[in-house]
Amino acid sequence: MEESEDVPKDFIKLKSEKLSVDEVSELVISPYCGAVSLFIGTTRNNFEGKKVIHLEYEAYTSMAETEIKKICRDIRQKWPSVKHIAVHHRLGAVPITEASVIIAVSSPHRAESLEAVMYCINTLKASVPIWKKEIYEDESSWKENKECFWANSEK
Repeated sequence: MEESEDVPKDFIKLKSEKLSVDEVSELVISPYCGAVSLFIGTTRNNFEGKKVIHLEYEAYTSMAETEIKKICRDIRQKWPSVKHIAVHHRLGAVPITEASVIIAVSSPHRAESLEAVMYCINTLKASVPIWKKEIYEDESSWKENKECFWANSEK
């Protein structure tokens, strides 16, 4: 395979269907890369002593996709050796143990892909307009990501 046939790509998807780790990781595999790093954010069954039944996500889709594209551009500036980036985020109801977000990054060496994945999830939580509602046994609550710049402004 010629290097030109494996140009860097970004794969961004917001969807209501179950996310697939295999699908996301396969998107970023490259014969030029020795590392594929993954982050999988899943729904846990508890929060501050409350039993969580499931999570629900809503997004301003076009704005969220634009913000994720900016994150991908930032990653490529910070880690020029990164080859492919995939960010898939679930919308709607996400049951316990299922993935809400899967991020995969490929690079020639592990350090760049690991650092890029961490940067990606932290920046996504801080700047992308995706909102999470936790559904408990007897109540529900919209949650702010503590990383969000708008959550830290004066109230």
